Amino acid sequence: MLYDAYEMQRSLLAGASAFANMGAEFLQNPVNPFAYFGGGPILASALDVFAHAAAPRGKPAFGLVQTEVDGRKVVVTEEIVLQKPFGQLKRFAREGIEGGPRLLIVAPMSGHYATLLRGTVERMLPGHDVYITDWRDAKLVPLREGRFDLDDYIDYLIEFLEHIGPGAHMLAVCQPSVPCYAAAALMAKDEHPCRPKTLTMMGGPIDTREAPTAVNNLSTERPHSWFEQNVIATVPMHYPGAGRAVYPGFLQLAGFMSMNLGDHMTSHWEMFKHLVVGDDDSADATKRFYDEYRAVCDMTAEFYLETVDVVFQRHLLPRGQFYHRGKRVDPQAIKDIAILAIEGERDDISGVGQTKAALTLAKNLPAKSKKYHLAPEVGHYGIFNGSKWRTRIAPVVEEWIAKFD
Repeated sequence: MLYDAYEMQRSLLAGASAFANMGAEFLQNPVNPFAYFGGGPILASALDVFAHAAAPRGKPAFGLVQTEVDGRKVVVTEEIVLQKPFGQLKRFAREGIEGGPRLLIVAPMSGHYATLLRGTVERMLPGHDVYITDWRDAKLVPLREGRFDLDDYIDYLIEFLEHIGPGAHMLAVCQPSVPCYAAAALMAKDEHPCRPKTLTMMGGPIDTREAPTAVNNLSTERPHSWFEQNVIATVPMHYPGAGRAVYPGFLQLAGFMSMNLGDHMTSHWEMFKHLVVGDDDSADATKRFYDEYRAVCDMTAEFYLETVDVVFQRHLLPRGQFYHRGKRVDPQAIKDIAILAIEGERDDISGVGQTKAALTLAKNLPAKSKKYHLAPEVGHYGIFNGSKWRTRIAPVVEEWIAKFD
C-alpha cells in the first residue's frame, strides 16, 4: 500500500508540475506584458520552483563526452564491459589513450544512481582508465533473476575486478567501503591474482561505533524488526520487478531531505530569488544538483536489511565476526593492498574515525602501505564532488595510486 500510495501521489504531482511549468512559461513569455511588471515575475518564479521540485525523474546520464589529457581534448565513450542482473561494469574509454592506472570506482547502492559520482569520474578520467559499478534499480529487475544481498554485492566486486584484470585499483565512496574492504580481505586471503593494488575508502562506515551520526543512531535506536515492518515495500505490478520486496528510493530520499530540511528549504528559497532577478545561471546550478539528488532508485530488501544488521547494528566487520558465504572476513589477511582512508571533517553521514578504523583492523599491513587523510571543512558530499574534491582530495588519491601502480 505504501508504494501504491506513493505512485498515486507521484502521478498527481507530475501533472501539477506540467501545469506549473506551462504557467511559468506563459508568464515569462516576452510578448506577455505581465512578464515585465506587477506580480508576474514573482508568480512565474514560484511556479518554476514548484514545477522543478514536483517533476518526475528517471536515471540521469553521465554525459561525459570528453576529457583533457596532456593539454588536448580526448573523446570519451561509455562502454558496458560486463552485465549482471543487478548491475553492470561500465568503462569510460578515452579515444586514442592506452595505459594508465586502471581504476574501479565503486558507487554506493544507497538509493541514488551511480551518476551521483559523475564529478568523481570526471576528475579521475584524465590520468586513469576508469571503470564504475553501475547498479540497477531493483524495481526493474524481474523476480526470476533471484535475490541480491551483501554476499552477492561482494561477489559482484570480485567478478568485476577479475574482468578488469590484475593490477587494478579500487575506490569506494561511502556505503561500499564495507563490501570493498571485505572483498579485498577475501582476495588477499586467497592470494587472488586480481586483488587490487590499492583500496581507497572515502567516508565509509567501517566501524560506526566511532563518532556515531544521526544516521547511525537511527539504526541502533530501533530493533531490526522495525525496519522490516516499516520501510520495506512491494514493487507495484506495472514495473518489471513487480512483487519484489524493496527499500524504496523515495523513502531514502525523504530521510536524507529531513536530516537537513532547513538547508534544502534555504536552497530553494535562494533559487526562487535568483529566478525573480533573472539570475538563471545560479538557479540552473541549483536545479542541476537537485536533478541528480532527487533521482532515486530502489534497493532489494535483503541487501538493505542485511546492511543495517551487519554494518550498523551488530558491527560484525570490526568485531571480527563478518562472514561471506561461510568464510570469515579477516582484515589481517591484507598484507599487500595499500589502503588510503579519507574522511571529511564535517561529514554528518559517516563520522570522523569510522573509515580510519580500516587502517587499525589491517594489523599485518605495513605502515608504509597505510595512509589517512582528513579533509578540513568538508562534508559528506564534498568528499567526492565539488571544488574541494577536485583540488584538495583527488590529488591525494592520484598520488597514492601512482605510488603503488
